Amino acid sequence: MKRRILVAGAAVGMLALSACGSGGGGDGAADTEGTGDITIWYSNNEAEIAWGEQMVDAWNADHPDEQIKAQEIPAGASSEESITAAITAGNAPCLIFNTSPAAVPGFQKQGGLVNLSDFEDGDDYIMERTGEIADQYRSEDGDFYQLPWKSNPVMIFYNKDMFTQAGLDPENPPLATYDEFLATARTLVEADVADYAINPSPTSEFFQPWFDFYPLYAAQTGGTLLVEDGKATFDNEDGAAVANFWRTLYDEQLSGREQYQGDSFADGISAMSIVGPWAIAVYGDSVNWGAVPVPTESGTAPEETHTFSDAKNIGLYTACENKGTAWEVLKFATSEEQDGIWLEETGQMPLRQNLTETYPDYFEANPAYQVFGDQASRTVEVPNVTNSIEIWQTFRDGYSRAVIFGEDEVDTFLTDTAAEIDELAAGN
Repeated sequence: MKRRILVAGAAVGMLALSACGSGGGGDGAADTEGTGDITIWYSNNEAEIAWGEQMVDAWNADHPDEQIKAQEIPAGASSEESITAAITAGNAPCLIFNTSPAAVPGFQKQGGLVNLSDFEDGDDYIMERTGEIADQYRSEDGDFYQLPWKSNPVMIFYNKDMFTQAGLDPENPPLATYDEFLATARTLVEADVADYAINPSPTSEFFQPWFDFYPLYAAQTGGTLLVEDGKATFDNEDGAAVANFWRTLYDEQLSGREQYQGDSFADGISAMSIVGPWAIAVYGDSVNWGAVPVPTESGTAPEETHTFSDAKNIGLYTACENKGTAWEVLKFATSEEQDGIWLEETGQMPLRQNLTETYPDYFEANPAYQVFGDQASRTVEVPNVTNSIEIWQTFRDGYSRAVIFGEDEVDTFLTDTAAEIDELAAGN
């Protein structure tokens, strides 16, 4: 679970980052032509390290005068805190293959990120590789300060054995609409096959809505972001439908209000979970699982259902002296060949258009990943807006009171929180 789980300290560090002015990283518009050796950081999980090592070896073998020195992101409370500290100190590496889209507005404000659109082929390369979905990753000035890299589109994992025990069809589970999902949830709990039907974390970190409210909101609205054109989008019937769906799950104790120390799905505490394709390797044969798209109020065809991307991207950092080499390495690392190796090594989806058509042999050999490959083209990202982290924390605080703990009315939460978020998005 560690790919999606951050610690609470990340919120503190990233909130501080969002509030700070430009630090020791330059202005993002520096020389983009320099060549020579560079340093990169990548994530510290086994699969991503294996991919990173082969990518570096492949580049270095053909570029004796432009060598990559690679290391895992330094240990810290979170990767975001480590990156923040490096930007402040002016010693960030050239590339970081683990840049959270939610952190980009803060890193950009801090002066830490190079504008990739300044490269002659910057916009063209990103759009040709990723397609129109890349536009979600543009900053407010219309340029790219991150390269869309890989996603883990989240879906509903369910325990087939528990569904069978509860008398439900494990191959065609009734989960498409809110009414179906709630009826199924009640059946599971009443049959005593699990303590909870689904058990997202009830804790208060800013990123938790990405694994309860936001995927369903993306699906319900056909791909609407939480904030668009500087305004909150959720104070409406769709936002209320999603919030009331989750409120019902908590009110009927079909989801838990106390944090579970562990993975409640893997441990059999809950019959369902909202997770991405990384979970396939994690659960392996320990859970007889199936996967379906997240529900909508009236039901949506799987091929039309949106969800949250759970993406991590690549940033080119302004402390880099040899930005020309860094850009070429960035393109090499996201080439069709390297994206294919990434897919093989990690099971995470490259943010590349026509993904399943580009790698048909992989998906034929790994059919469990096919639904995620299909889903990857219909994902919604966190809004790339000013005060990104504060916006999500404000949303989570209101959601927790009204939806999880039932202390406020849902309509009041939606209206009041939307007004607060409008102010934050305006830079106030």
